[in-house]
Amino acid sequence: MATVFNGLSFLQQRNSMPKLTGPGPDAAELEQMLQCALRSPDHARLRPWRFISIQGDRRKDFGELLRASLLRRDPDADDAAQEKARNAPLRAPLVIAVLVSLKEHPKVPAWEQRISAGCAAFSLILAAEALNYGAIWRTGAVAEDKQLLRDLGGADNEEFVGFIYVGRPDCNAKPVPTMVSEEFHRAW
Repeated sequence: MATVFNGLSFLQQRNSMPKLTGPGPDAAELEQMLQCALRSPDHARLRPWRFISIQGDRRKDFGELLRASLLRRDPDADDAAQEKARNAPLRAPLVIAVLVSLKEHPKVPAWEQRISAGCAAFSLILAAEALNYGAIWRTGAVAEDKQLLRDLGGADNEEFVGFIYVGRPDCNAKPVPTMVSEEFHRAW
């Protein structure tokens, strides 16, 4: 008997997976993930997002860019910090840099476009998890680095939203804490 997909349970139990291993998504699975991201809320159909996938040996190249980014922020970074930055992309077989591509529009302010791109990033995570991969959204100071953005081909009107790491879970998921919705919601 086929298992019935329970979307609400899937959403209520999702959890970031910090430790990931290969194999990562193949080209067809990556395309499925991107198609899900492209369905994100998008006022005026501006499509204010861009995705840059980094796989294979390009992760090492990206690691060198992350090391250079660290040294721009902290020229005195020790060898251990530099090595950590260099190896960060090797924590998963796939890293997707998500960018917001801001457009001038009379009805859609920049903040709304950033939220839309954030929704696209989260859709990538949900799609990866629906394909039985683990994923985690990472940012940090590196997401503010305009030189890194240019190194990856970003334009002046673009910003990083985050870096989505995707692979097979290499750890047990932490228990998902039960949250009380009343702490975050009230009727008006």
